[in-house]
Amino acid sequence: MDLNTIEKVARPSSRAQLPVWTAGDAWLAGGTWLFSEPQAHLTRLIDLSDLKWPALTISDSGLSIAATCTVAQLDALACPPDWLASPLINQCCRAFLASFKIWKTATVGGNLCMSLPAGPMISLTSALGGVCTIWKTGGGEQKIGVSDFVIGNQRNVLASGDLLRQIDLPLAALKRRSAFRQISLTPVGRSAALLIGSIGSAGDLTMTVTASTTRPVQLCFAAIPQTKELREALLHHIPDALYHDDVHGKPAWRKHMTLRLAEEIRAELQGLL
Repeated sequence: MDLNTIEKVARPSSRAQLPVWTAGDAWLAGGTWLFSEPQAHLTRLIDLSDLKWPALTISDSGLSIAATCTVAQLDALACPPDWLASPLINQCCRAFLASFKIWKTATVGGNLCMSLPAGPMISLTSALGGVCTIWKTGGGEQKIGVSDFVIGNQRNVLASGDLLRQIDLPLAALKRRSAFRQISLTPVGRSAALLIGSIGSAGDLTMTVTASTTRPVQLCFAAIPQTKELREALLHHIPDALYHDDVHGKPAWRKHMTLRLAEEIRAELQGLL
């Protein structure tokens, strides 16, 4: 869609060249949502492409994902063989309600910043202990876990003019064994529940609930719990009001599927011990 109110496009090539944020500004990365509907309140786009952030960086500490990394780039990543959780990358990329054409343009950072409950990059990075680096509009940086970055349906901690720079996934999380479950009302529909479980070498379990809830919910156990303990923990930590309600699934059904998928994950990971 043409944005006919845009008067200027800024193309900074470094942080020092980022213009002062004013009303009517918008960051432009992939733009798959930005150009999908009218944005009559916008007058200037700040194009991030000339910043040329490396899309993906593997280091001794884990994986750094630039906010401008596309879904296609992430999906194509060749991971080290000891990253036992690496199948989650492809599984979450395929949980998008989007075609391969969108993959080539849509960005990981854009998916987090949209903060939709069904955002699969939120699911992936929160499950793997991702930490966001935010460039603050007044200078400096803020680091915050992905699970705390998203605070509700299309709501996050970004203040006006803040810019999500990258998401760092720690090596320890990437080496955990994992299990993935996702369900939609229709075969290619938006995720109504997406759960990821992982176990560490000590047998500890982390269960991350997304899509069914308006924000990520993460539960940690010192050891894989029994069915009753897991169910009670989910019921305690996810109040009914936290389940999302839209045309892609009613809260009662999302709650039922969350409990069911969590038990499937628990059983699968129990069998790996």
